Amino acid sequence: VAVPDHRLDKLAEMYHPKKTTPAVIEFVDIAGLVKGASRGEGLGNKFLGNIRMTDAIVHVVRCFDDENVIHVEGSTDPIRDMDTSDLELVMADLEMVERRIDKAKKAAKGDKKFLQEAADFEGLRDWLNDGKSARTYEAVDIAQEYPDCELLSLKPVIYAANLDEDGFADPHGVEYYRQVEERAQAQGAQVIPVCAKLEAEIAELDAEEKKMFLDDLGIAESGLDRLVKASYSLLGLISYLTSGEDECRAWTIKRGTKAPQAAGKIHSDFERGFIRAEVVSYDDLMACGTMAAAREKGLIRSEGKEYVVQDGDIILFRFNV
Repeated sequence: VAVPDHRLDKLAEMYHPKKTTPAVIEFVDIAGLVKGASRGEGLGNKFLGNIRMTDAIVHVVRCFDDENVIHVEGSTDPIRDMDTSDLELVMADLEMVERRIDKAKKAAKGDKKFLQEAADFEGLRDWLNDGKSARTYEAVDIAQEYPDCELLSLKPVIYAANLDEDGFADPHGVEYYRQVEERAQAQGAQVIPVCAKLEAEIAELDAEEKKMFLDDLGIAESGLDRLVKASYSLLGLISYLTSGEDECRAWTIKRGTKAPQAAGKIHSDFERGFIRAEVVSYDDLMACGTMAAAREKGLIRSEGKEYVVQDGDIILFRFNV
């Protein structure tokens, strides 16, 4: 899915390039969870295997009543649905944590340092046994201390609250949505209101028609666009931009990436032979109107190997191999 970025659109207007390439994020559509998935019910094991390979989870939660749209549980109850999926992930994690404790205890017979690992995971096991996710466990930073531990309930989550058209126009007027928001806040998770029915209609439109459609609804951007941006941000990703008559492009990097590694995203030679990065911020370029005017005002900076690339930087890399 292309990540919406008005900055890239503006650069394309400025340069009229042969090609405009947005940043992308990959979404994997996984079959819905049913009770007992952790024990192999439904598509249980396959589902858990699929989810293990993702960086984050977007949980689409039904927040509308419609007797023509069947719900697997026979009624609309977003909190029950959130609890069902959370619990299945916790149950799958419990199995893994138990194995980790056994392994650490055996290893501790030969090396006492493993006693701490066993104790850390015993604390986590008790937490999970209360039906709480590893994400909300604060006694030990499991992700930091044990980066090889791939717990499902540790993955960051965004809840996509799926509303009907009326509800999407005013999400806070919908009791179901307020319930989801309250639960998500307690977990430190985000909620994005979407209306799948509207998104299906919007997907059929070209850019101009889409804008008119959203204007008529009185909203600035579609739920899907908001969801894509929120997912990008949740993963700690930012974009830097390159511009020119051949191509204007957004490049995806992790927040905190230094200039040579950012250059390596374009080509490994750029990183290997990195000399410097010529950087102008998007806001400065837009204020000046052209790259030449930004240069005249001294707003194009020359940055070295230690420079941490910022979201929205427009960069030209100098390299030599």
